[in-house]
Amino acid sequence: MHVPFIRNHQYNFIKNQANAVLHALRSVNDRKVVESVRYSAQTKVAELFPDITDNRKTMLESISELKTAEDVQQYLQALEPYLLAFPQMTETQIRKLFPKNKKLKLPDLSQIDFRFVSYLSWTDISSNKMFIVYPEGGQFVGVEGRFTATNKKSFCFVCNRFEELTLFSAVSKKRPANASPDYYNSVGNYICMNGHECNKNLTDVTPLERFIRSVLGE
Repeated sequence: MHVPFIRNHQYNFIKNQANAVLHALRSVNDRKVVESVRYSAQTKVAELFPDITDNRKTMLESISELKTAEDVQQYLQALEPYLLAFPQMTETQIRKLFPKNKKLKLPDLSQIDFRFVSYLSWTDISSNKMFIVYPEGGQFVGVEGRFTATNKKSFCFVCNRFEELTLFSAVSKKRPANASPDYYNSVGNYICMNGHECNKNLTDVTPLERFIRSVLGE
């Protein structure tokens, strides 16, 4: 029985390390350099799961033994049964996160492979809004804000990859003491327009979690 323990962003990180080993094998002639890349990949992957000591540790560390593209593919496929999917949620649960949006348009949840999702996002063109749902502390949190297409590529603050971006701006719920009734503070950043691609590239959820906390006022 496969007990899932690898989150999507960790799987993406492992995939990057496996590809780094393959790239070194193809482009570097110095054997010592190649072995250094192998060792680095093995060490970095092991550091993701410091408490694992059973056969899963052996499986993960076999990244240092990869030699061909086929090896990489088989290695990653062997990890897929251990992927810890984004927690199941219903449309009703999502709507409760955004109670002020009575006509909230939702993505088709049945078409999403939640094994490869770190955060759920979608846009509503009619209202010019973007919505983000993220599991935090055993429950879901939702963030909504305006999105402004940039029509250009740059680095996404979430996945740090060079992609087509949109400016996502949300009103922070944090208010200073004695703030006036009309006070508000907008928190914004540049994020991938395509959430699916962002989830495929994401290797560290820290920037996203920091942004969400800044909006929620935590």
